[in-house]
Amino acid sequence: MLSGRILTPEGWITGSIAFDSDSGRILHIREDHGVDATLTILPGFIDLHVHGAAGVDIMQGGDAGATVARAHAKHGTTAMLGTTMTATDNSIRRALRGLAPVIAERPAGGARMLGVHLEGPFLSIHRLGAQPADAIAVGSMDLVRSYHELAPIRAMTLATEVADHLALIPQLNELGIRVQIGHSNGTYEDGVAALEAGAAGFTHLFNGMTGLNHYKPGIVGAALAHAEYAEIIPDLQHVAPGAIRAALRAIPRLYGVTDATSATGMPDGEYGLGSQRVYKCLGCVRLATGSLAGSVLTMDQALRNFVGLGLELADASHRLSLYPADYLGETERGRLAPGGWADIVVLNADLQPVAVFVEGEAIDLSTN
Repeated sequence: MLSGRILTPEGWITGSIAFDSDSGRILHIREDHGVDATLTILPGFIDLHVHGAAGVDIMQGGDAGATVARAHAKHGTTAMLGTTMTATDNSIRRALRGLAPVIAERPAGGARMLGVHLEGPFLSIHRLGAQPADAIAVGSMDLVRSYHELAPIRAMTLATEVADHLALIPQLNELGIRVQIGHSNGTYEDGVAALEAGAAGFTHLFNGMTGLNHYKPGIVGAALAHAEYAEIIPDLQHVAPGAIRAALRAIPRLYGVTDATSATGMPDGEYGLGSQRVYKCLGCVRLATGSLAGSVLTMDQALRNFVGLGLELADASHRLSLYPADYLGETERGRLAPGGWADIVVLNADLQPVAVFVEGEAIDLSTN
């Protein structure tokens, strides 16, 4: 049983939360003003865009997914999507085969891997960011289905203006895949058309897409004008604070992701991001060209950054737990309620995690 100030779906209460470690489910939440309210108890974070951590990249395949899940759990992430990079067909299949057993069975001490975010290879050659140009491909349902059979794809980044990608959106939705507009050189009209066709969100808003201009609103303009959901990287390096604030006012369920790379939790130096070499220095990750290439953000730092931008703690929590859960249709995660999964992060007054529970399992926070 845990006691403190608890964020429930109905709002804040002071009291206790009890869960069954065997079933991994929350038993009850009870109000009790007599308990010590020093600690804050929030739903565990849900990160829908994670490439790596602890020196390991999802594209390596094998047990990389388990290592990444364990590393992020120490920072309060209780569920996540393993995210691929644009790569050769063989490399993508290797990564998916590696993720499949981690998705099927949560690794001890790790976050729940809910599925795959396929970020590429169906992107625009003009908006690659850190994605390698030599592996860009045109999407087809046959290819997507073959990937989906290896490991469940829950979200896919798509440059919807390329080739016949727009026509794929309803078929991808039928497979249960949330289509996200991203790495796109499309116009505002292209973005609106994709939303009308069933696209659900935007990948790392502002990054890897046509920007907002008052004559040419671009993909960013389509997101700000029409989106219900979009992901954003709140590391304060990918997007300036003022732009984050603008997006917060425009997009009701803007949610934070880390876009974390293998350099997360590691010292400065050279690391892998798919087939690319990236360099961690001064708290960010860049290609040799100087372009940003993912991040070293963790979700607990994302929470602190959101609060530092002026968000109320409950609002910041929703954008890292409730909204990403709802985006994927995960009704038993992202909120603390009886019967739901006991995915819990306990924070001190500085919003630093002092305890994390994934499906009722206590995570060892003693090492990075």
